[in-house]
Amino acid sequence: MTEPIRILGLDPGLRRTGWGVVAISGSRLTHIAHGVIAPDAALPLAGRLLALFEAVSAIIALHHPHEAAVEETFMTANGSSTLKLGHARAAVMIAPAHAGLPVAEYAAKVVKKAVVGTGSADKTQVAFMIARLLPAAGGPTADAADALAVAVAHAHARTARRLGAAA
Repeated sequence: MTEPIRILGLDPGLRRTGWGVVAISGSRLTHIAHGVIAPDAALPLAGRLLALFEAVSAIIALHHPHEAAVEETFMTANGSSTLKLGHARAAVMIAPAHAGLPVAEYAAKVVKKAVVGTGSADKTQVAFMIARLLPAAGGPTADAADALAVAVAHAHARTARRLGAAA
């Protein structure tokens, strides 16, 4: 039997970034840890981005994931908000890349479909399914549940790629 693969899922946000680590061994998913990074809102933008980078780097050092997955940025009507979300996303993507981890990206609809079965699921449905798929996670906050969902979607995608390659 091969060593379980640890996956770090990230749901980036400038105010709250969810993170979750799962392990996959065959078709078995196991919850490792999850949480939320909330940089001090009083910090300037650069300081909050640095806080995100350092926190994700510390999570990587603590949990030793093999791969990372990040939710893609969705476009909002407010261009400034979208740009700031893009900055947060970059900060959390650079940390695993700096650690030498491959970083996959998934659209929110793909993540929701992988976890709930429909790309139009809401946050409550995602959290409900994460609690069912990963009972050891307890009842994570919405941000952490979204991050765990990204990790689960990546686990499913990597399994599907492996099975497709074997066919």
